[in-house]
Amino acid sequence: MSAVPVGAVLEIRSSEISVREDLPAWCRMTKNPYLGWRPGAESLSFFVRRGDEDTGQEADYKRARDHRWSARVRWDGGLSAKVYCRNHSWTVGQPASFDLKDESPSAVELLLSALGGCLAMTFQILASRRGLKIDELEITLGGKINNIFVFLGAETQGHGGFDDIAGTAYVSSMADDAALEEIWKETLRVSPVMTTLSRGAKVDINIKTV
Repeated sequence: MSAVPVGAVLEIRSSEISVREDLPAWCRMTKNPYLGWRPGAESLSFFVRRGDEDTGQEADYKRARDHRWSARVRWDGGLSAKVYCRNHSWTVGQPASFDLKDESPSAVELLLSALGGCLAMTFQILASRRGLKIDELEITLGGKINNIFVFLGAETQGHGGFDDIAGTAYVSSMADDAALEEIWKETLRVSPVMTTLSRGAKVDINIKTV
């Protein structure tokens, strides 16, 4: 790893299945971000980014401030794709589907779940900072796509994205209602996923033939 420039990615190939468990832990200890793995013909390929050599709290703040989150997505040849993030992986189904027998959730459902998960954990973290105990928390979300038939190729008017997303957070706590309402407003303000959706991130994704 010492021969790899800071920020560059090293591919490690191994036929030992235990590397999937050991390498992420090593990466956390050495502060070299683990990017995930993928199967090969004769071995597994693991990807590690060379971390910054700076140490101390100030360096940790700098790493956090400058960090770029990443994901790799590999089409499986059928109606799903495999996502690799850090030491996690999961399957994404079709962009949008109404079939109750799908093996994997659709991309738009994962979008809703990412928002709900981010809101739930942000709310809990903010409540904990104030010393408030949350007994139970459940968030329901739903939304309507402008025109799903644009995605399906049957129509051209409108677009295939959500027009609106709405929901309700159900909270059980002995804390004061006013305090919980204040925390919820702060949750909506600072949640990374909520902020991304409401502000509209700049998206620039290119294609390259390999």
